[in-house]
Amino acid sequence: MLTKRTTLAIVDDHPIVLEGLQKLLANVKEIEITGCFTTGSAFISFLKENKVDVLLLDITLPDVNGIELCKEVKEMSPATHVLALSNHSERSMILQMIQHGATGYLLKNISSEELIACIQEALNGLVTFSKAAREIMARPSVSELKGAPQLTKREKEILHLIADGKTTPDIAQQLNLSPLTIETHRKNLIQKFQAKNVASLIKLATQQGLV
Repeated sequence: MLTKRTTLAIVDDHPIVLEGLQKLLANVKEIEITGCFTTGSAFISFLKENKVDVLLLDITLPDVNGIELCKEVKEMSPATHVLALSNHSERSMILQMIQHGATGYLLKNISSEELIACIQEALNGLVTFSKAAREIMARPSVSELKGAPQLTKREKEILHLIADGKTTPDIAQQLNLSPLTIETHRKNLIQKFQAKNVASLIKLATQQGLV
């Protein structure tokens, strides 16, 4: 159970969610809800003047990406524990939030008891997940099960240049190779990663820590 007074703010663009969370936490006397906001910018203005121990943050907001907002909050107030509260159940989304400083990730089907337990874990310095989010994290993605494809030194070099946004003629000139050779490597990379296109190739390579 929570042992000390905790200031908590909520950012979600659905008033009904804000209302529901307020009612859910109203009976927890150790939690003081200091503000509810429907935009990221409104919360940032509030954070400049107020201390917030825990932020319940929706990822999909009308004015800002929740992942970027999380990063900004942590830069402004490193002591604030950001708990993502979202309907997004993609493993990559959960990982991105944690990588950008979130203390936890909760899916919106969470119960009140579980929510309070997760807030307590965050305040204790632990990275916390709701039960549903923990199950998603425990299931490796198909690409992780297959393992990263084996790349030649040249393929790795070209992959990094593609990820940097370089075009085939740029890469050909930089590596002193023909554009046709670069295109062959590009096609081979797409095939090795079983990607649909270059954007998908970069995403998969990033997820596997290759770029």
